[in-house]
Amino acid sequence: MSDFYIRLYKDSDYKVARQLFNSGNAKHTKKAFKHAMRQPHIWPPLLALLILPALDIVSFTTSIFAVVGAIVFLWFAAWRMYWSYVRLCFLDDMLDIRRYYLEQDGRCFWVAESGGQVVGTIAASPSSYPGGENHVELKRLSVSPSHRGKGIAKALCRTMIDFARHRGCKAVVLTTSLVQKDARKMYDKMGFRLTHNFYRPKPFTKLLDFKILFYQYDIPKLQ
Repeated sequence: MSDFYIRLYKDSDYKVARQLFNSGNAKHTKKAFKHAMRQPHIWPPLLALLILPALDIVSFTTSIFAVVGAIVFLWFAAWRMYWSYVRLCFLDDMLDIRRYYLEQDGRCFWVAESGGQVVGTIAASPSSYPGGENHVELKRLSVSPSHRGKGIAKALCRTMIDFARHRGCKAVVLTTSLVQKDARKMYDKMGFRLTHNFYRPKPFTKLLDFKILFYQYDIPKLQ
């Protein structure tokens, strides 16, 4: 028997819902940085900086400072990628969750509760992507680190899919980043398929290889 249940969002959930969303995105900074450091286009410039002292172009100290500065810049770029996204959402749909998701047709917001505490969130919104007529977008999926591995994320996704099915929608779509491997594995197991990937038109996305992956789940027609 599960030790959690899923219900509609209430105004008293506001603070924790925003905290879950913020912390869920913040933890990806380290993953994005590590992914960037593994890219083949990152290492030649760093190695070149280390060779410069041997060519008497700069001092060894200057070379080390330059390499450290470049690495710190990559970390900052990865952090800023998620921070700017969270900040934008806090000023948009996460600013007034009730008004945006519960007081507009075709939208909804749920939380997972365990032991009297909110430990997960998920939202549904009409898709704004091209070709997304009669599609619903899965958004704001977050689960507390202390409650992962209990099937909460899957249960939240099923709740959202059922919402879309009952509204007669054809598909559920979502976007996630390349570095969110655990989420991608779950989407694959649930029947979502990767349709394409792209870079957002923001600074440093290609430098970091910060790809956005687009998934779609086609809702089976009722017999």
